[in-house]
Formats: sequence, C-alpha cells, structure tokens
Amino acid sequence: MLNAIWIFFFLAAFVIGLGKLLLFGQTDVFPLMMKATFDSAKTGFEIALGLTGIMTLWLGVMKIGEKAGFLEWLTRLLAPLFQRLMPDVPPNHPALGAITMNMAANMLGLDNAATPMGLKAMRELQTLNPTPETASNAQILFLVINASSVTLLPVTIFTYRAQLGAADPTDVFIPILLATYCSTLVGLVSVALIQKINLFDRVVMAYLGGITALVIGLVAYFAQLEPAVMQAQSAFVSNFLLFSLLVAFLVGAVTRKVNAYEAFIEGAKDGFSIAIGIIPYLVAMLVAIGVFRASGGLEAVMGGIRWLVQGFGWDARFVDGLPTALMKPLSGSGSRAMMIETMHAHGADSFAGRLASIIQGSTETTFYVLAVYFGSVGIQRVRHAVSCGLLADLGGFLAAVGAAYFFFG
Repeated sequence: MLNAIWIFFFLAAFVIGLGKLLLFGQTDVFPLMMKATFDSAKTGFEIALGLTGIMTLWLGVMKIGEKAGFLEWLTRLLAPLFQRLMPDVPPNHPALGAITMNMAANMLGLDNAATPMGLKAMRELQTLNPTPETASNAQILFLVINASSVTLLPVTIFTYRAQLGAADPTDVFIPILLATYCSTLVGLVSVALIQKINLFDRVVMAYLGGITALVIGLVAYFAQLEPAVMQAQSAFVSNFLLFSLLVAFLVGAVTRKVNAYEAFIEGAKDGFSIAIGIIPYLVAMLVAIGVFRASGGLEAVMGGIRWLVQGFGWDARFVDGLPTALMKPLSGSGSRAMMIETMHAHGADSFAGRLASIIQGSTETTFYVLAVYFGSVGIQRVRHAVSCGLLADLGGFLAAVGAAYFFFG
C-alpha cells in the first residue's frame, strides 16, 4: 500500500507537470519539482537530526517510568476491564496479562515494549481460537483498541512540534487526549454492538463512566473560558501534568530503589539510533509529498475539497488537516510526513499545524496494525475488524477537528 502511494505521488506530479508544460507553457514547473526534491530531502534530514536530543530525553524518561513500576501498575488497573470485555478468554489466561501489558505500554508511549507484548497477546488469543484462519471476537476487539491508539503520552508529536518551532510543543496534549478517547470509545462501542458485549456491566461502566466524566469535566471547564484564557490554561495544564508525571516517575524510582539516572541513560541510548533510523523513511515521504505539492497536485485536490466544504457554508480550515487524516490508516510514516509537511508549509502553531498534530495522535495506523498482528498468527479472514477500525479512525478525526476548533479556533 505504501509503495503504491509513494509511486503515485511521483507519477501524478509528472503527469500534472507535463500537462502544465504542454497546455499552458509553464516551463518552470519541472525546475520547481526538482528543487522540491532537494529542499524536502534537506528538510527531512534536518528534522530527523534535530529530533535526537528530544527523543533521547523522552526515551530516557519513559525507561524510568517503566523501571519505576508504572507499567505494572497500569496493567493491574486495566486487568478487571479486559476480563469483562473479552468473556471468551478464561480468567487468569496468559492472554489477559499480555493484553493489559500491551495497553499499558501504549498508554505510556513505550512502543518498544508495546509491540512485542501485543504480538504475544495475539499468539495467546490464537490458542483459544477454534477457527485459526478467522479472527476471533477477542482478537478483533484487541486489534481495534490497538488501532484506535490509546495514548496518554504522545511524545513523538511533541518532539516534532518542538523541532519545527512551536512556541509550546505540548499545547496539543489535552486536545489529543480528547481525540484519542473518542476514537477508542467509537471503536469499542462498534465492536461491542456487533459482538453483543455488555457495556452496562458495573465494572465496565465504572471504567468508562469515570473516564467519560473526566473528559466531560475538562470540556465543560474549558468551555466557560475566553479563547485566549482557554489556550493559556490548557497549555499550563498540559505542561503541569507532563512535568508532574516526570516527577511521579522519579518518586516511583526512589520508592522502588531504582537507579533513575542509569535507567534514564539506558533508555536514552536508543534516542540517537531511532532518530537516525527514521531518516530514510522521512526523506522518502517528504520528497514525494514535496514534489506533488510543487506540481500543484496537492493544492488542486485540497482546493476542490475546500470549494465543496465552503459550498455547504462551513469553515474550511480543517481541510488542510485532511492529508494527514487520509494517510493515517494506511501508513504511519506517511501520515507523520504529512503532519510534518503541513506544519512546515503552514507553521507549527497554525490552525492546520495543530490540527494535523491532533489527528496524528488520535489513532494508530489501522491497516499496518491489522497486517502485523493478524499476519503474525496467520489469520486471513478478519471479519469486522477493518470496518470497526475505520469507524474508530473516523471518530478520532471528527473529534480532532472539534478539539482543534474548540481550543484553537
């Protein structure tokens, strides 16, 4: 899929450029596209290189949290919920432990821990699957929740925003929490309706009710504020919560007699290799998108959608976030490049730049998660996994647009 998208950008740019040259005599279109290749490659390298310090910092912080026991704490907290959402999985089955560990790691942004535990969870669930080539109910629910991206710490997005000059890189923290909550809720409800899961169970209602009350409380509080005050206070709350979490990690490390400094260094060592490792992917996608934009193709597509939206009398500023939203279910690196390209073109603190960041944090890459997790156990018939995953993506996108207008509109 990603290969087809990447090739499409270049071929479409060439056809559009050729049309402009032959029909309108625009001789500058191919020089502009070639310039875009060099500029985008340089931008991709500079962004990846600039990520090194911030990525090193946060990976170190995450390792402290992991060793301080926060992963175990979240696992114990979530276990009763998953026991009820997956009634086909016997109590104390190894799959439940792997599932809760995976979700806890995702919440803390510990991707390196989340993926292995997710694959282990899928393998354990496969042992309970009476039809090995067809996804079971529990496997589908697990995958959809994974694809809806339950993320409490969208560190990577903060990192990119900082690198691209955002005055306050974390000012999208609360909007992302709202959007990822909505995407997860939509995914969960859609699967529950199909699988007839009892969401009115007292334990499930306690979890969902508590989280929903917190979300509604946040929205109600910020809704009463003036726009300028709302932005200032949401930025303050975001930064306060993040720094408080860092302090909590350190206190947990002291309590458990963990050497926080050594844990930080252990985690931070991965920062450089990860930042360097993304250079080829980032350059590849940024060059393709840059060429397509230089040809006028991207603006033509967005212009058509913008004209249609305005025809309904709606505000069309959200259209600039659509490329990230459309790429997100298909490719993580592609949507990341779209987000960066949007921030680069419009500014990290522009409405479009913030919206693209919120969209990026609202869901995961549905088709990638489906391919990796189901592919790892040989599942071929995915049943309602794709439709529910895409519904979660849509819910996350609509929530991201609403949050962007609410906080930054």
